[in-house]
Amino acid sequence: MRFRHACIESLATVLPEEVWTSAQIEERLRPLYERLKLPVGRLELMTGIKERRMWPVGTKPSDASAKAGKAVLQNSGIKPTQVEVLIHCAVSRDMLEPATASFAHHKMGLGASCQIFDLSNACLGFLNGLVTLGAMIDSGQIRCGMVVAGENGRPLVEQTVRHLLAAPLNRNEIKPFFANLTIGSGAVAAIVCHEDLLPAGPKHRLLAGACLAATQHSALCQGDTADQGLQMETDSEQLLVAGVEVARDTWKLFEQETGWTRTTPDHLVCHQVGSTHRRKLYEAVGLDRAKDFSTFETLGNTGAAALPTALALAVDQGVLKPGHKAALLGIGSGINSLMLAVEW
Repeated sequence: MRFRHACIESLATVLPEEVWTSAQIEERLRPLYERLKLPVGRLELMTGIKERRMWPVGTKPSDASAKAGKAVLQNSGIKPTQVEVLIHCAVSRDMLEPATASFAHHKMGLGASCQIFDLSNACLGFLNGLVTLGAMIDSGQIRCGMVVAGENGRPLVEQTVRHLLAAPLNRNEIKPFFANLTIGSGAVAAIVCHEDLLPAGPKHRLLAGACLAATQHSALCQGDTADQGLQMETDSEQLLVAGVEVARDTWKLFEQETGWTRTTPDHLVCHQVGSTHRRKLYEAVGLDRAKDFSTFETLGNTGAAALPTALALAVDQGVLKPGHKAALLGIGSGINSLMLAVEW
């Protein structure tokens, strides 16, 4: 896939104030740890995640998405009336019907002529949203759109802690729930528009990308609603192996589509899972880990918001500068991989 005219006009992330450390979560699980004689500190040691953030009780995904949407409009030279499409791309949703995008649209005060819909693809949703807007812009359907992702990990982590404390699980039986404890919350939004709407000067261009599906692995990570809340079970070990393999193969396609090599990107931004995933991925693909910009250490895994939040923070902190090239390495349960090349 290649893009001709699509640019990221502005990007913004909004993070919750409430911090949950891995140590605090383990303290809540003290009865389980003592019963199974688990070593304290294993959560941070195995994942590299020191803390994550959570929205206040009662926060809806659309609340978080609207916060990010308002923030990106404040950073933008685009008027709300110019936004022709709004795509909500988070894993988290307010409900099955109507689309969470409809609630976010109303809370942001966007115009009635704005097309709205949800796009769901696990942790790849936001990147899929960028691709969708890029294609709509290049095809002439629209001139400007917004993609948002408001992720609320609190209900899943709370339900997981309750389940681990109540169920008579052994060491092997708790493994499918371990990944849940890495989840955090956050929100991010981007305005994507035709280059003609931008002033003269450097532009943040969507250049090209490649994707690959390995849906034979779709059972390795599954989440759904449960009687008392959300539930997710993950075969973390096999998901890591399969995910790294898919990413390696996707990178080969990415090089063919973009003309880039392993040394071309100035920066690498991967889906934020944890330290082991990052190390294994970059070793398998042969990429320089020194170019990586990570946020999982303090934000955990924030689903579809994770990679674009890292990208936004790289910009805010002056790491990603005008003229830099960045490779966005997306991997999501399913398993699917989508990698995008951007020039800032």
